[in-house]
Amino acid sequence: MLIYFLAGISLSMDAFAIAVSSSICIPRMPISLALRTSFMFGFFQFLMPLIGFYLGVSTIQYIQKIDHWVAFLLLGFIGAKMIIEAFEIKTDPACSDDEKKKTNVADFKTLFMLSVATSIDALAIGISYSIINAPIWIAALIIGVTTFIICMIGCEFGKRLGTKFEKRAVFIGGLALIGIGIKILLEHLLS
Repeated sequence: MLIYFLAGISLSMDAFAIAVSSSICIPRMPISLALRTSFMFGFFQFLMPLIGFYLGVSTIQYIQKIDHWVAFLLLGFIGAKMIIEAFEIKTDPACSDDEKKKTNVADFKTLFMLSVATSIDALAIGISYSIINAPIWIAALIIGVTTFIICMIGCEFGKRLGTKFEKRAVFIGGLALIGIGIKILLEHLLS
């Protein structure tokens, strides 16, 4: 059980960083949005090991060839979009809610892409668990719940930072996403 908890912590670090980055961009993030963000990350960290487990060893050679590129492209695209939006944020506090929503990286489509991009490593973990015949449902549940909790903490942390540094925070959040994408790409290319 401890090994699955540690795997959950390890796998959730990218999701944590993105939860912080995303919530930085949303001053006074409502709890419902933090729950939705954390749920999506946790759900995909739960789902991907299951998919990987049932796909099994036969597919590992194909997945490993492209997983890092998919994550890099998704995170790079979203990060670049955030950086562009950072320059469009009006510093006027009377700015309308509609204008603030344009910088909201937690909209469903973006959140879905981020959740998938950060959970690709969990797919590989699922494949490795199939090799050792691990109890995948327990492992996946622990990984998913751990990610959910860590992302809730990340959303709260980012929310507190974001209300103080909104414009710079969006820019830094975009850089962080690009950095995570580069990290994922380099880890795979250099291994």
